[in-house]
Amino acid sequence: MQLIWLRSDLRHVDNTALSAAAERGPTLAVYIISPEQWLMHDDAACKVDFWLRNLGALNERLQQLNIPLLIRTAPTWDQAPAVLLDLCQQHGIQALHTNQEYGINETRRDQAVAQTLEAEGIAFHSYLDQLLFQPGSILTQSGSYFQVFSQFRRICYNRLHMGLPQILAAPEAQAPLNIKSDPIPASVEGFATPDDALRALWPAGEEEALARLERFADEHIHSYKDERDLPAKPGTSQLSAYLAAGVISPRQCLHAALMSNNGEFESGSPGAFTWVTELLWREFYKHILVGYPRVSRHRAFRPETEFMPWRDAPEELAAWKEGRTGFPIIDAAIRQLLQTGWMHNRLRMVVAMFLTKNLLIDWREGERFFMQHLIDGDLAANNGGWQWSSSTGTDSVPYFRIFNPLSQSERFDPDGAFIKHWLPELADLNKKLVHNPASAGGLFGIANYPAPIVNLSQSRERALSAFKNLPSKNMLEVSHG
Repeated sequence: MQLIWLRSDLRHVDNTALSAAAERGPTLAVYIISPEQWLMHDDAACKVDFWLRNLGALNERLQQLNIPLLIRTAPTWDQAPAVLLDLCQQHGIQALHTNQEYGINETRRDQAVAQTLEAEGIAFHSYLDQLLFQPGSILTQSGSYFQVFSQFRRICYNRLHMGLPQILAAPEAQAPLNIKSDPIPASVEGFATPDDALRALWPAGEEEALARLERFADEHIHSYKDERDLPAKPGTSQLSAYLAAGVISPRQCLHAALMSNNGEFESGSPGAFTWVTELLWREFYKHILVGYPRVSRHRAFRPETEFMPWRDAPEELAAWKEGRTGFPIIDAAIRQLLQTGWMHNRLRMVVAMFLTKNLLIDWREGERFFMQHLIDGDLAANNGGWQWSSSTGTDSVPYFRIFNPLSQSERFDPDGAFIKHWLPELADLNKKLVHNPASAGGLFGIANYPAPIVNLSQSRERALSAFKNLPSKNMLEVSHG
C-alpha cells in the first residue's frame, strides 16, 4: 500500500508524487487540514476556500481512479508526524509519497514526518514537482545561490535548451479498494467563506485551469509584453491562484508557452518570452527561500536594511489597508484586492512602494496584509515582491528609485478606466483629474473622496534620507567580524 500526501499539488495530471505512488502499488490519498498553522501563516480565507473547492474537484478525479481521499486534521504541523504515522499503521502503508515544499516550516515538518515514519519502517519519498529545477541545482560559479535574477534566468534557459521537463500523464485506474473517501469540509474554522461573487471569479478544478492556460496562449500571450502592465486590460493569464495551489504545474505552463511560440524560447514572440520569464521569477523566489532561510523568518534579505527607521503610523497604515489614501491608483488597487482576492502585478509594486517609501512603513506590515487577502498568496513570491519593492531584498530596486503613484497611474491607466471601475465616486472626472482629484482645487476637493494622506515629494526625500543613513554592508561585517 502506498500513500500520497497532497498539499499544494491539487491535480491528478502531471503530479509527480501521485504518479510515483500509483506505479508502485495500490494507493490511498490524504489531505491534512491545519487551521492553526494556516492562521499563523496568514493564509487568506478566500485561499483556504479555494483549496477546499479544488480538493473537491480533485476528489472526483481520484474516485475515477479508485483512489480514496482521506481527510485528517493536525491543527499545527508539529502534529503531522503522529497523524500520518497513525494513518499508515491503520492501513498497512509501506511508503508515503509527497511533493516538495520550500518554506522553513514546511521543510522542518517534512523532515519530522520522514524521521517518524522511517523509524517505524515506512519509506518517505519526496519529489521535485512545483518547480522546473531542484533548488541547489542552479548555482553561481562559487557554489552559492544566485542573488541576481538575470544571471539565474540565463542558467535556467541554458538548462531548458538542453532538455525540457516532461509532463506526466494521469495514472491508470487501480483496482477498487475497500476504503471509503471522507467527505470534504465546506469550510474550516477560523476562515470565513468568501461571497459568491469572489468565488465565481475563481472556479475550481484542473479543467478550469487548463482552459485559462489555453485561452491565454491562444489570445493574449503574444500581446503579454505590452499589455501585462495595463490593469484595465485582460493582459495577464490569471493563473497565479491555480499555480499556487498546484491545480496546474509550471511544466504545463511552459509547454503551452513554447507551443504558442513554435517551440522557441528567446526568439519568436516577445510576449511568450516575457511570460516564461515570469515563470522563472516564481522559480527564483522559491530558490531564494531555500538558499537564504532568513527570508522565511520575517528577516530582510539585505541585513543592513534591518536598521531602517520604519515609522509607527497606525492611522496611515489603516488608510492604506482600507483604500482611502487619496491616491486613486493605490485605493483602486486595494479595493480590487479586497473584493477579488487578487491584485494586478504592476499595482502590487506601486502599492508596496507607496507603503514602504512614501509612508516609510515596514514592508512586513504590507506582506502580511497581502497574505491575509490574496487567493494566490505564496510565501516566496509575496516576500520576494515586497522585499524587491522596499529595496530590502534580492536584486531589488535601488533605494532611490521610487515609483510616483501619479505618474504610474497616468502611464498604465491613461484613461482612468481601472480607477473608475473600482472607485465609481470618481467616474465623472476627466482623464487628467481622475489620477489626482486633489489637483481640482476647490475648498473640499471631490465629494466622497479623501485628500492625499501624504505629500509625495516630501515623503520621497524622507525615504531617501533614511536609506542614505543606513550602516553600509561593510560596516556591519566589521562590527560582527
